[in-house]
Amino acid sequence: MPRYRPHVAARPSWRCRVCGAAWPCSPARLGLLGEYRENRTGLLIYLGTLMVEAMTDLNGQIPPAALTDRFLTWARAR
Repeated sequence: MPRYRPHVAARPSWRCRVCGAAWPCSPARLGLLGEYRENRTGLLIYLGTLMVEAMTDLNGQIPPAALTDRFLTWARAR
């Protein structure tokens, strides 16, 4: 049986260490939603903090609006 590997960001590229997709990838998003299922505000604060770190690491390579979509928009309550 394959061992589970968490889908975490490789810095400074902010790509998933497991699947290579832009982080947070779909499996990472699913895991984060499960982990923070009772605390959506906490999830958004955590993701906002990581987004600021990504902006620094990526040094303007990705526009801020794109990073906002990538890190925050998907996690908002619907």
